[in-house]
Amino acid sequence: MQARSERTRRKLVRAGARMFDQHGYASASLEQIADAAGMTKGALYFHFASKDGLVDAVQEQAHAVLRDFAHRQREAGVPAVQSLIDTSHWLARVLREDPVVRAGLRITDECSGRQPPVADVRQAWITEVLRLVSRARTAGELREHLGAEGPETVLSAAVCGLASLSRTGTGPGEVGRRVVALWEFLLPALVPAAHVGRYDVHSTNLCVRSAEVA
Repeated sequence: MQARSERTRRKLVRAGARMFDQHGYASASLEQIADAAGMTKGALYFHFASKDGLVDAVQEQAHAVLRDFAHRQREAGVPAVQSLIDTSHWLARVLREDPVVRAGLRITDECSGRQPPVADVRQAWITEVLRLVSRARTAGELREHLGAEGPETVLSAAVCGLASLSRTGTGPGEVGRRVVALWEFLLPALVPAAHVGRYDVHSTNLCVRSAEVA
């Protein structure tokens, strides 16, 4: 019974994410969400007392997806700069493929006044970028002359910009090429010239890289 209830809850979260992604927080109705999940509103209310409760569940799930990716990168021993590159490619891909992540971001933007937010998806991305930049500094992966906040500012803006790019209708291949072009431009400015060749600016082998990358 518990397993069945959990499956139903996950189905409702996915349906809610699709509706929030397509219509936005304000316009997506609980009736639409229940219909998209193939359930009654009563079944939806059994799991979520309100639209805000479902919104929180979607944001929590979107946050969990990012947290899981970051954890797998750390477990694989991926160097910080390579992980920054991988994260940007992963975000570009997941924003295209996963309505939960797209909805989590849209909800964050549309409901910025809701207090307290259960999970600010955009801030979670920025926090991960800042953590990786700090790790790269500590490991000596960055150029010594870089200003205290230069890489953080540029990379946070670049990562957030991927969300806007994903909504322009640009094809997946084109988005991937733009991410590669971004890193071909940024990498020489971030790391010592002799180290540029250590990093792969493409999206191959995400999450399975070893510490031998660098």
